[in-house]
Amino acid sequence: MKRAATVDRVADALEPGWLVVACNGMIGRELYTQADAPTRFYMIGSMGLASSIGLGLALVQPSKTVVVFDGDGNVLMNMGTLGSVAAAGVTNFYHVVFDNAAHGSTGDQRTISDSVPLEEVARAAGYRRALRVKGSEGLDAALATFFVDPGPAMLLVEVERGNQPGIGRVEPEPPELTARFRSAAMKSG
Repeated sequence: MKRAATVDRVADALEPGWLVVACNGMIGRELYTQADAPTRFYMIGSMGLASSIGLGLALVQPSKTVVVFDGDGNVLMNMGTLGSVAAAGVTNFYHVVFDNAAHGSTGDQRTISDSVPLEEVARAAGYRRALRVKGSEGLDAALATFFVDPGPAMLLVEVERGNQPGIGRVEPEPPELTARFRSAAMKSG
């Protein structure tokens, strides 16, 4: 499965009003281009911190569902957050990792996720659920139930290497992104 199409499919499975934090790089750019909303926050230039921000949101907004869109390189950059998420026991936290075993934003340099199964690391750290899916049918089956049971949970989706040609950048400046996200996050829903 191509990553951009997979990002779009996962975004389609989300409910309006859910808070989404997208990692830096191509995953955030793909989400912005294909499914932007005020309830989506994009990390710009801070690799590995989407899950930390998502954890903070889940703690201060316990009545809202928080979904983190992450990449394998980002998770590897900040693996300590997996333990923090698990220790906090945030039932409203859902971690979706798009794993292409590469740093897709900087030239497809190999990561070590093909030999370090990140879903098993999350499970060992204490996530309630952690699963790996591959292929369209596996993704559809997982999305049918993944957000139903409480988190913290990780859905790792294997995707192909490569970027969608001509994908744009996140256009709003960070202060504007922050203001619109804060406003959206404070609304009920």
